[in-house]
Amino acid sequence: MKAALVRAPGQVEIVEMETPRPGPGEILVAMKAVVVCGSDVHPWYVASKAPAVLGHETAGVVAETGPGVVHVRSGDRVFVHHHVPCGACRSCEAGEPVMCPEWKPSRLHPGGLAEYVRVEAPSVARDALLLPPHVSFTGGAFVEPVACALKAVDRALVRAGDAALVVGLGSNGLLLGWLARLAGADLLVGSDPDPLRRRLALEHGFDAVVDPSAERLPEAVHAVSPRGADAVFVVPTSPAAVLPAVEAAAPAGRVVFFSPVAPGETWPIAPNVPYFKDLTLRFSYSSGPLETRRALDLIASGALPVERLVTHRLPLERTAEAFALAEGGGATLKVVVEI
Repeated sequence: MKAALVRAPGQVEIVEMETPRPGPGEILVAMKAVVVCGSDVHPWYVASKAPAVLGHETAGVVAETGPGVVHVRSGDRVFVHHHVPCGACRSCEAGEPVMCPEWKPSRLHPGGLAEYVRVEAPSVARDALLLPPHVSFTGGAFVEPVACALKAVDRALVRAGDAALVVGLGSNGLLLGWLARLAGADLLVGSDPDPLRRRLALEHGFDAVVDPSAERLPEAVHAVSPRGADAVFVVPTSPAAVLPAVEAAAPAGRVVFFSPVAPGETWPIAPNVPYFKDLTLRFSYSSGPLETRRALDLIASGALPVERLVTHRLPLERTAEAFALAEGGGATLKVVVEI
């Protein structure tokens, strides 16, 4: 079978690999759609994984089932999660499945960007979801990023009447904005230095946008919401993006940092203002089975028109180009590799 092997950041090669076979409780999935995630193109993150077959926002067709598999059959259209918790440990019982000791070691083999993927038995049992007939493979591949955004919106405790601020208006920023709106936010403000992305945010339902390179974000937010932003979502990780976002939060506001931060990167946050404004600062890392099910329900219901975010579709053989597009920003939102 063919697979896209990332040898180093910016170095992608289509290689031949042996097609995996499913063991007891496992399934073999013929990949159909893989959506490129921002982490697939972060140089520091890729360097920590390479050489590897990346891709974890996936959907496909069950090609073969191993002994003991009962709830999916060959021919079923499925979303499969790359990580899965045990469901019974202290972290799982506390509602923090991504901290489960079994969560991170689980994975797709060799990775989503391959013609066939072996899905481990725990993932098959706990987080392989059947796609409704009207949900496309692309829609199914969006389950994972939507689930991650759902978790972040939950952590921001968005309530009816809130003002929400999203810093970084790529596809994740737009998803966060849509979900904040569904959770009750009645004012949605976006911030991004890229004029194309600000325009896209307005086209996708944001009420106001800010160019942080031309005006101070806190003042711009207070101009449209005098109290500030009740819920703040920060997608970029640079101090230049993080610090003004914290300053723009309303009293008792909730600030959620969405993206992985490079090792060694620090933010010089002065605690005086966050303390006296009684802010909540939280991180939101990945998602678990509860969020994936909610994500699929939202996509299937039409409440979340995720395919509007797709700007490019490319075959597996052009994965290197897909990664370059995803890294380029601008008018590129989500890139789908179709297999």
